[in-house]
Amino acid sequence: MIGASVSFFLLLSVVPAYATASGAGPATGALMLSTVLGELAAPRFVARYGYRVALIAGLALLGAPALVLTVSHSLAWIVLVCLVRGLGFALTLVAGGALTASLIPAERRGEGLALVGVVSGVPSLIALPLGVWLAAHVGCTPVAVAAGVAALAAVASVPGLPDREATSEKPVGMVAALRTGALARPAIVFATTALATGIIVTFLPLAVPAAASGVVAVALFTQPAASTAARWAAGRYGDRHGPARLVLPSLLLSAGGMLITAFTGSPVAVVAGVAVFGVGFGIAQNATLTLMYARVPASGYGTVSALWNLAYDGGMGVGAVGFGTLAGPAGYAAAFAITGALMLVALVPAVRDLRTPAPKGCPAGPAGA
Repeated sequence: MIGASVSFFLLLSVVPAYATASGAGPATGALMLSTVLGELAAPRFVARYGYRVALIAGLALLGAPALVLTVSHSLAWIVLVCLVRGLGFALTLVAGGALTASLIPAERRGEGLALVGVVSGVPSLIALPLGVWLAAHVGCTPVAVAAGVAALAAVASVPGLPDREATSEKPVGMVAALRTGALARPAIVFATTALATGIIVTFLPLAVPAAASGVVAVALFTQPAASTAARWAAGRYGDRHGPARLVLPSLLLSAGGMLITAFTGSPVAVVAGVAVFGVGFGIAQNATLTLMYARVPASGYGTVSALWNLAYDGGMGVGAVGFGTLAGPAGYAAAFAITGALMLVALVPAVRDLRTPAPKGCPAGPAGA
């Protein structure tokens, strides 16, 4: 997962710059679209071919196109490369997430997933700014080659990994998962918090007055730092007391953080708001994922991984697009406040889920309806 994360984030901001202004949107859009579509199809692929084949295929699709990215400046070529890389990243996310869940003891799953989140998150924090810096100083081609090599080199570690779960249970399909309340409800809550994440990272630099640009840097560091710490704490708490009781507080903290951040003219409010939001988002990351894994048999781990990542990517995308439309007529401060209020709509699935816990394996039966 480290190789895939480094490869993906090294080029995430470099490709739009390479594509120039007119092609930046289509390039990023193609990458995210194919990632989402890949996440929908990946569980079936993993169930049929196993973890190792899925990881090798994903790393190859992520790495090989990066090596030839700069062969052409054609927008069609860049979009094609992004489409293929998005599919590869989706495969590595879903297969890697499912494999990780299968290796962590159930009684330590929350803390184990938190540790995995930290390990996989650090490369992204480093690779994203590093890619931009390298592109400015040595050009896009070396960055593209480095991204390709990072993914392809990781293939060497795959043969030593377990292949698939030894189980006779029927795999849980994506359609069944989406129709299963015990899985859909936590996914909806998490997508709501991810929606706000996409808004903060995209629009906070525009919403804060230019004279307070240093506040943005502090805020954008504070938010992921708070999320990482909260994710770890939530994992430890969830292993001892159950993750279900953390879902509702995570939503309330996330919405509250957005409401505080709405005071964009106050540096203290902005930093405090993103810190509160970060705590809520970190708790939501761990609690929803741990809860969803606990509600399926081992044969459903791939589907849970895909559904959770779909909620993440889809929520961020919808948040960025929707907020941009709202901020135009309402203004940034009002748009942050409205977003925080609208997030409370997810209280409905959060409260219902707290009142109707589902047993393990619920997708196969009526308990998850």
